Amino acid sequence: METIELGRSQLPVTRMGLGLAALGRPGYINLGHADDLESNYEIKAMEEHAHEVLDAAWDLGIRYFDAARSYGRAENFLASWLTFRDIDPQSVTVGSKWGYTYTADWNVTAEHHEIKEHSLAVLNRQILESRSLLGAQLDLYQIHSATLESGVLENDQVLSRLAELRDSGLAIGMSMSGPAQSEILLRAMEIEYGGQPLFSAVQATWNLLAQEAGDTLSQAHEAGMGVVIKEAVANGRLTDRNLDPAFEKQRALLESSAQALDTTIDALALAAVLAQPWVDVVLSGAAQVEHIVSNVKAFDVKAGDWLDELLAALREKPQQYWQMRSGLDWN
Repeated sequence: METIELGRSQLPVTRMGLGLAALGRPGYINLGHADDLESNYEIKAMEEHAHEVLDAAWDLGIRYFDAARSYGRAENFLASWLTFRDIDPQSVTVGSKWGYTYTADWNVTAEHHEIKEHSLAVLNRQILESRSLLGAQLDLYQIHSATLESGVLENDQVLSRLAELRDSGLAIGMSMSGPAQSEILLRAMEIEYGGQPLFSAVQATWNLLAQEAGDTLSQAHEAGMGVVIKEAVANGRLTDRNLDPAFEKQRALLESSAQALDTTIDALALAAVLAQPWVDVVLSGAAQVEHIVSNVKAFDVKAGDWLDELLAALREKPQQYWQMRSGLDWN
């Protein structure tokens, strides 16, 4: 799999990475998540399952892995896999995120699965937690879901601490969600410390349904930021699992397009992301070995008229997309 540098961070990354949001905790909003884990939430079983998917990703050439403090035990599982497989730290690039605290206590029906707080106290606590697990293998540390409402991009104490971490050799990034992604990113691009941009990478949502941040992500890429795309299959809505009657017309178009290109719907959705010239990495959110195998087929799909057709036909209004996402069940 092709390896490139992630923007000004110069971190080596493969064009596809594996995100561990669905592998590190019992509950998540992906369609069919409980089935993926066979409702077996025993920690050891989940760790072994995560290792199986990580093994498959490794065998397929993936060398970028993405976790977060709020992904349950994702950092633990990733760290134990790296140790057990005796993987050279120089052969992989690892990103994680701070700002959300996992609060579900391994309970799928918890009222709150994670709590957001972008304070200096949380940053200082979580960087220690991440480093205690990942050590020198932590390469990229990102604000988890930076928003205008949280005030993190105006918090001088937090930004100064992130600059200290940057100056110590840790690449600093940010992830985003919601309809205001472009506004958040434009603000982040202006932030400098020591005469240098603070952020070297951004992780954003962009897919066939949610396209509104594309122009701004292109600007960020041109300015030297590495661009990582998450939720490329829209939490399962752009897979064959989406049986919503309201999506029947769109599903039929996806199925016919995938059939014509001799591929799968998920691979088609990932290929649409990889076709964007400003994308460095697209994350697979695979929770099963068969998912990652199918996802990687995206590299065999060539851009063509199908892409313009799908981009025009499937695009949703931002408020519609994000309202739908917020209504997905934790399972």
